[in-house]
Amino acid sequence: MTGVSAYRAPRDRLWFARSRRYALFVLRELTSVLVAWSVVFLGMLVDALRGGAFQEFAALAARPWMIALNVLALAATVYHAVTFLNLAPKATVVRLDGWRVPAWMIQGGNHSAWMVISVLIAYFVLRSP
Repeated sequence: MTGVSAYRAPRDRLWFARSRRYALFVLRELTSVLVAWSVVFLGMLVDALRGGAFQEFAALAARPWMIALNVLALAATVYHAVTFLNLAPKATVVRLDGWRVPAWMIQGGNHSAWMVISVLIAYFVLRSP
């Protein structure tokens, strides 16, 4: 049977662009790359502090392209975190004495904990010596 092959439907490479929900899903997944960059950048900072090369790191971090990249990474990380915390009630069912905790309470608790931890970190980082 030469010349006969199985039918393969053409792939739509922009399947996610046809729906807002899918586009937001793909955008959320792509933010993982910038979240990973944030981890790498933090690792570079720790390495510079431990190795005594903080001045070189500060010079690199002060470059306009690096500032733009880190602002973009911050926005992506916030988007990633917010969407992750909003999905928690769908992934976790919390029951107290047979009563199911509503989704808004789980989301509110997650966002409140995030805000409190962020304020504490900001306090310790930004306080004057």
